[in-house]
Amino acid sequence: MEETTMPFKNLHNREYQGHKKKVHSVAWNCTGIKLASGSVDQTARVWHIEPHGHAKVKDIELKGHTDSVDQLCWDPKHADLIATASGDKTVRLWDARSGKCSQQVELSGENINITYKPDGTHIAVGNRDDELTILDVRKFKPIHKRKFSYEVNEIAWNMTGEIFFLTTGNGTVEVLAYPSLKVLHTLMAHTAGCYCIAIDPIGRYFAVGSADSLVSLWDISEMLCVRTFTKLEWPVRTISFNYTGEYIASASEDLFIDISNVQTGRTIHQIPCRAAMNSVEWNPKYNLLAYAGDDKNKYQADEGVFRIFGFESA
Repeated sequence: MEETTMPFKNLHNREYQGHKKKVHSVAWNCTGIKLASGSVDQTARVWHIEPHGHAKVKDIELKGHTDSVDQLCWDPKHADLIATASGDKTVRLWDARSGKCSQQVELSGENINITYKPDGTHIAVGNRDDELTILDVRKFKPIHKRKFSYEVNEIAWNMTGEIFFLTTGNGTVEVLAYPSLKVLHTLMAHTAGCYCIAIDPIGRYFAVGSADSLVSLWDISEMLCVRTFTKLEWPVRTISFNYTGEYIASASEDLFIDISNVQTGRTIHQIPCRAAMNSVEWNPKYNLLAYAGDDKNKYQADEGVFRIFGFESA
């Protein structure tokens, strides 16, 4: 630890089990009360989480995919609508109250990435063949498709929806205008592939995690790198800003999740974990971090768990 004073109090860690195989993705809804988990077991689950409670949590199973649910995301404007992307080539929209699938569309490849435009009108989906599809949410039909000649890893809009980011296997971040998808900048971000991207909820920064084990922080108005976070030693798989933009969590195959102060770059807490992490995501309203990885039980079978780390600022 680099700081002598712990900025957190009332630390707690809770485990949730429901999946039969490992969890690939966790995501909070816009109110911060529901958490969704997507798994290799071909299902997603929705959990009703009391921010400070320890009661038994009920969950709803979203069943219908015929392959792994690799990523999921909530409608930013509707607390009960969730979209899932699966290796079965479909994207599905679900009502989290009933657990029913309300819309689905079959695309051309195995889907691995999905994200909503901040105004909730479009969904972007990326597949294993480096093809990007934009869906109109109302009609639930593709309105734009583009195949890239390089490895596309993760995708994100900025807060206004005017800029679209791609992280690539070339170590670059492609910055595109939206909706034209014209290239505005190619940022030489890392010396190895860029795997993940997170947008600061305040709108000042974005962060990029790379196979070079670094996380870079970028000023979004200048498109300049302002600092790097260097605590991890393995390729960075997943990153997330907390709701105030004060902290950033990053995880890899290292057996801890690093939480650093965005302004100073210093580590302020490390959460020990037993396996490589696949997904970390901060709650949009509270200091709760959901995380999931490749945990196995004593029989070396997938545990199918995720955990939530929570604290109050001291």
